[in-house]
Amino acid sequence: MPGFGSMLKDYLEFYKISQSDFADRLGITQKHMNEIINGKTKISPELMVCISLLTDIDVQFILRVERDKEIYEELMVKYKNEKEVQKILTSYHLNDMVKRNWFKLKLSSSPIYNYIDLLDYSGISNLNNMDSYLEKRYAFKKASGEISRDNKIKMFFWVRHCELLTKGIEVCDYDSAKLNDLISELKIERMKKFDKERLVKLFNRYGIILCIEDALPGTKVRGCARVMINTPCIYMTTYKKEKSSFYYTLYHELMHVKTDYNKLKKKVMVENDYVEREVDTRALDLMIEPKIYESILNNYSDRERIALDNNIPLCFLYSRLAYDKKISYRSSEYQKYKEVIE
Repeated sequence: MPGFGSMLKDYLEFYKISQSDFADRLGITQKHMNEIINGKTKISPELMVCISLLTDIDVQFILRVERDKEIYEELMVKYKNEKEVQKILTSYHLNDMVKRNWFKLKLSSSPIYNYIDLLDYSGISNLNNMDSYLEKRYAFKKASGEISRDNKIKMFFWVRHCELLTKGIEVCDYDSAKLNDLISELKIERMKKFDKERLVKLFNRYGIILCIEDALPGTKVRGCARVMINTPCIYMTTYKKEKSSFYYTLYHELMHVKTDYNKLKKKVMVENDYVEREVDTRALDLMIEPKIYESILNNYSDRERIALDNNIPLCFLYSRLAYDKKISYRSSEYQKYKEVIE
């Protein structure tokens, strides 16, 4: 992979500028100039700025070309050939992300360029830093056992995808004192047919970025909460494809924003298919208030009227009853009122 030196050589020849003259303009020796042209030395940041000023070539372009060359050289030292680089790309699920149009490859036939594209997409300076970055900035949750590195990587790229989708979006300033107002509006919203765009706009009005995007195949991730500077972000999937399951996770993440706001500035909390008692209980209580649920259990024959009078979707009611093992998930009641998210 050529560095910027060969491009500079073409530039000088096109504008009929001798290498020695250009070296004098830069204030470097002829030997140094030859080394730059032949790619035998790194171009210092200061020299990149000088070249940019003399040629009107964007300094960011020079920096990128030199960085790409350096990455190529590192890859060849570490992996020896492009086939080995391709194996690394497979382990990072590159093809799955491209198929989902998360990003496009500049030159799909080149594993080296694909690696560089993936690196740029990741937002990390070096994929070798992935594990340490995940350790410092992510809190993965699971009921038991460890989450595999493969699943952590899938979740990371899903979070990154959501981050890029919402980059630059304008939302109102977040005010924790208005969180109860949002919860009140959600009681009305949840009675309607699921509408992704309407739900996103509702959260945006309260200063919370909401992104609803499914993850890579085989990733059992439900949701994620984080705070970017001062703006809470909730990323959601439709993993279970059921309205009651979606809202259960949405309330769960909302409670993390409420109780763990400062922690979320330091770590991204990613919720796998797991149980977290305290936050789970709060989520369940937001779906059906404890007093109302008690009333339902005490007046079981009148359960549906009580639920609807209190803006509780019937899918919430029967999902809660199944969760508490009052009925079976296979029961006709549960199946009848189950709402599937399209």
